[in-house]
Amino acid sequence: MYGENTVYVIGNSKTNVDNAITSRFNSFFIGFVVDTISDEIIDLSCTATIRTTEEFIRCLFLGKKLSTFDTDIESEIKRRYHGSSQRAIIVAYKDASIKYSEIKSKS
Repeated sequence: MYGENTVYVIGNSKTNVDNAITSRFNSFFIGFVVDTISDEIIDLSCTATIRTTEEFIRCLFLGKKLSTFDTDIESEIKRRYHGSSQRAIIVAYKDASIKYSEIKSKS
């Protein structure tokens, strides 16, 4: 399904104590599939409890680059996502971008 030029990177963070994600998963995770040639996010999933939440988060990231933390993506999340996991999404994205940079620097 995914070509040999792809990697899977997970970014994780914590959500609020009263968040359904916390009670179900203990943490918030976004798993990114990234094309290492173009740095483009080609697929992702996350630990959301509602299908629409995961689909909306996907639309925020698909087609974007993971090569560095992009403050425009952070701004878009703040502007468009108004759930209790907003900060957790940003932190998980930042964590994944750091991990992806480390992967790229080793290759």
